[in-house]
Amino acid sequence: MTDRICVGAITGSFGVKGEARVKSFCAEPAAIGDYGPLTTKDGQTSYSLTITRPVKGGFAVRLSGVKTKEQADALRGTTLHAPREALPALPDDEFYHADLIGLTAVDTGGEELGQVHAVHNHGGGDLLELRQKGRTGTALVPFTQAIVPTVDLASGRIVIDPPEGLLDDA
Repeated sequence: MTDRICVGAITGSFGVKGEARVKSFCAEPAAIGDYGPLTTKDGQTSYSLTITRPVKGGFAVRLSGVKTKEQADALRGTTLHAPREALPALPDDEFYHADLIGLTAVDTGGEELGQVHAVHNHGGGDLLELRQKGRTGTALVPFTQAIVPTVDLASGRIVIDPPEGLLDDA
């Protein structure tokens, strides 16, 4: 498990006075401003973030040290990370995406299927991108209780009960 969790991303500038546009990945989107200074993925740069207003696709924000539109534009694509201890505790059946990436996936019989490479959400629920053992490419597995009945962070594995055809070669 990582000590920092990605809570948002800078998507460009907003206006001409140095504000940035930020997309929040938080369950409560406006909470992105509540977790103290946020850092870049490598932890080298820290920003205090103040939400100025909601905008389409996220929020307009002021970032410490960013004074111009050009500086805000230069940060496009930068992910923002909060310390794990600043984030709320999750119920037993919820997980931070960062905690799922890298877990070994096994079937209900214990046979290794592969490893979770990424977690995606395009609006219809979370999908686990699974790099299958012994195969090229990846498979997308719906992250539902029916298909992924067990997530065991302590042992670093998930159990997948795939419907017929889900993990077959195309």
